[in-house]
Amino acid sequence: MRLNPFDTSKINVGTTGRAGKAGGVGCVTIILAAAGALFFGVDPMQTIGIVEGVQQQSGSTQTPQDEDEQAICTSNEYASETCAALTSLNETWAQTFAQQGIEFRQPSLRFVTSQRFQTGCGPASVGLGPFYCPANETIYIDTGFYDQLAQMSGEGGDFARLYVVAHEYGHHIQTITGISGQIRSVQNANPGQANQLSVLMELQSDCYAGVWAGKNRDRLDTGDMREGLRAASAIGDDTLQRQSGRQADPESFTHGSSEQRQQALQLGLQGDDRACDRITQIG
Repeated sequence: MRLNPFDTSKINVGTTGRAGKAGGVGCVTIILAAAGALFFGVDPMQTIGIVEGVQQQSGSTQTPQDEDEQAICTSNEYASETCAALTSLNETWAQTFAQQGIEFRQPSLRFVTSQRFQTGCGPASVGLGPFYCPANETIYIDTGFYDQLAQMSGEGGDFARLYVVAHEYGHHIQTITGISGQIRSVQNANPGQANQLSVLMELQSDCYAGVWAGKNRDRLDTGDMREGLRAASAIGDDTLQRQSGRQADPESFTHGSSEQRQQALQLGLQGDDRACDRITQIG
């Protein structure tokens, strides 16, 4: 995908500091458990155990101050690409919200540079995949994950990586529009529907990723959509479960099957975010 160079005046970028001691399991536990299942086929309960272990670690909390965003975004090729994607995502979604007369605010981006770090949702650890924290409206990216994604999907092109960033950005759209809050309320009231609703949230985020690509269709290269669709297929719940030696169990899905994820991304490519909104319409 032919993105313009990143513009640090249009993005909020930083790195992670070390996480200090914290009590209790925050919302990041659930988010990271989902991320582990999404990207690596990890049992969510295993991931929760990892996060709880991190929470019991002691140490000083250090949040980087006055970081050089230019230096961060040029620290490696993946960082530059991610910053360029964030610039484009901000510009695209700001324009979309303005056209609909809705207030927009940008998310922050933090590159994971430490083994343990603090988020707005609680402490976290490296190696659990990209995730979005709604409490501080921040996307967390470990660029080392991109190499693992290439191995999983068989695609080393840039669009598979951009799809991941755009997917996490989709969770930010859900946060600022109030969709995520509405879904959480329904999940709390109807625990039996929690997995089903989680799937809808993830599919909608896939769809929003497609919307961004669709609104920038003139910048897509030949083969970009193949890369994105193969990445979506590689991280479908059914595919991950089979790769881990289990049978596909739709009742335990939290992000959707490979086919569902591909369909959601393709729906978004039409460029109409209102089509994505219908995915989570319930009741």
